[in-house]
Amino acid sequence: MPRLMKLIRRLSALALPLALSGCDLVVMSPSGDIATQQRDLIIVSVVLMLLIIIPVICLTFYFAWHYRRSNINAKYDPEWHHSTRLEVVIWAAPLAIIIALGAVTWVSTHRLDPYRPLDRIDANRPVTPETKPITIEVVALDWKWLFLYPEQGIATVNEIAAPIDTPIEFKITGSTVMNSFYIPALAGQIYAMPGMQTKLHAVMNKEGVYEGFSANYSGDGFSGMRFKFHGMSNDNFGQWVARVKGQGSALNRDAYLKLERPSSRVPVTYFASVENGLYDAILNLCVKPGQMCANEMMHIDMMGGAGKDSHENRKRLEYDTRWAADSGPGATHPATGHGAKEPTQAEGVNAPAGAPAGHEGHGAAPDQLNTNPKP
Repeated sequence: MPRLMKLIRRLSALALPLALSGCDLVVMSPSGDIATQQRDLIIVSVVLMLLIIIPVICLTFYFAWHYRRSNINAKYDPEWHHSTRLEVVIWAAPLAIIIALGAVTWVSTHRLDPYRPLDRIDANRPVTPETKPITIEVVALDWKWLFLYPEQGIATVNEIAAPIDTPIEFKITGSTVMNSFYIPALAGQIYAMPGMQTKLHAVMNKEGVYEGFSANYSGDGFSGMRFKFHGMSNDNFGQWVARVKGQGSALNRDAYLKLERPSSRVPVTYFASVENGLYDAILNLCVKPGQMCANEMMHIDMMGGAGKDSHENRKRLEYDTRWAADSGPGATHPATGHGAKEPTQAEGVNAPAGAPAGHEGHGAAPDQLNTNPKP
């Protein structure tokens, strides 16, 4: 039996490198400057902690070996109770590590604040006044991603592109439950929440196609809530924008209300135009006609309330309609009134492996987004 266990341990040690060879260590090998700085912070923190961890582990094994029962040469002093030299080492070393980690964390927390505009493209190139950033508005839906480009006047579903070496300002919100916007090669994850806007400033420094996904569980279709980020040259990005405009349909409020309905594994979809003010309406929970916008409600509250007229605004303020007559127990609804749990299962959820999850339906009409072909 001891020989068998020894053989198993050796085989496990040989299998470990083979298993790790299939891992995608994108967090430790990023392509964007923000993600690179975050990688460096991880390495510095680990090294600082190993400065105390490795000696402690080594001394633990040394003491166990040196003061073993069979070692009659080991000094035994039952009256020993204090050593100033040893106390200084025990307390000074961890204190120094904590001070160093605290300083690194303090500096990095401010330098890598996701709300802070970038001051550099990479370690060798600062952001100059002539550098023009690109703005991308992100909406987490059930269960897909909507990206709006206000400067280009286009929108996409489950595909995003940006020119390399260009600062990107992400404005991020959601339609129903909390999600998390995460492109490991670009920057850290940022939460997407309904009725709130978070921000992320980042830059991609290498051309390529990178994986993006939600890092926060959000329901049945969560596993299919993935998208591709395309880092492109300026010329290729211009061609991509032209292709979206040439192949896409219009994204107005009616189209958005259809798009917002729960669906999973939605193919890449292009929109050649976007209705003015749509993102602000999504952010303020008032896409549906007749709904009071959250910023309008906050203004009324700031002015002291609407008095007797507030009764007329009640229906316009019902963002959470989970107690509606057509809702099942515990069902929750977004501001637009489409429940996260419909009477019929959302299209694409638990679809067979052969379902066309990766099919690119560029330019698909909004009412086709919830109709995946059956295998």
